[in-house]
Amino acid sequence: MSQLNLYPEIQINDEHLVNVASVRQLSPFRYPGGKTWLVPQVLRWIQKRRDKNCKLFIEPFVGGGIISLTIAANGLADKCILVEKDDEIAAVWKTLIYGDAKWLAQRIKSFHLTIESANELLAETPKSIEEKAFQTILKNRTFHGGILAPGSGFLKNGENGKGILSRWYPETIANRILNILHFKHRLEFIEGDAFEIIRDYLNDGSCTFFIDPPYTASKKKAGSRLYRFHEVDHELIFRSMHESSSAFMLTYDDALEIREFCNRYSLPFVRVPMKGTHHIKYYELLICDNIDWWN
Repeated sequence: MSQLNLYPEIQINDEHLVNVASVRQLSPFRYPGGKTWLVPQVLRWIQKRRDKNCKLFIEPFVGGGIISLTIAANGLADKCILVEKDDEIAAVWKTLIYGDAKWLAQRIKSFHLTIESANELLAETPKSIEEKAFQTILKNRTFHGGILAPGSGFLKNGENGKGILSRWYPETIANRILNILHFKHRLEFIEGDAFEIIRDYLNDGSCTFFIDPPYTASKKKAGSRLYRFHEVDHELIFRSMHESSSAFMLTYDDALEIREFCNRYSLPFVRVPMKGTHHIKYYELLICDNIDWWN
């Protein structure tokens, strides 16, 4: 077994716990494993690395996309490339960047949500990418935990007994979609395999990777029930970043397996506290090409 803590561990104190309510909400998704809490640290990382000429910001496992949206909205990269393999999530990004996002926003605002209307809508075969995007947003906002993976279903009790209405804020969701139109010229979406994109840009020194894969590397393997495509070669991610000439940040839960990868591929990390479901505190690792930005 590899020796642990090959690098000095930098740990952010609990007073740096981020109140996600204070972070600008840009994504229409409610996404399992979302990174709203990480936004302030990523902004700090990017802003301190402006000398690295961040022309391209690449998020190979984009999911809900809060990080890429924040980078694009703040003009911290010339272009953000968002990559997603899941065709339902891809339908939303295609609509937001290339399709009729205004139609989607209006459809959300005008939809009268009940269990009956949701079941009826989700039983339909979508006739356009925009209709598929609406079905995805509806599932994401009414299914337990925002989970789109097979086996997920509608919220039952929800918040204060509101059931499927607990996370359905049509005006708010629609406004987030419309807001993206202001900076979508900085966004590019690719429906495809994350590793192909990583390989294509691996030695591009003008690009920056933010990699947040499904959490299936540790023994907890939570991602297997949260994501449709949860099988990921995590060691290949670490090996690729070790060989890369690009700036990068990986984010993983703090697990023995991840620390072993860090040591094996000589990647330093920052240990960050966060609050998860039910306000339970736990730690994640931010693994970077270097951690000078933290000083």
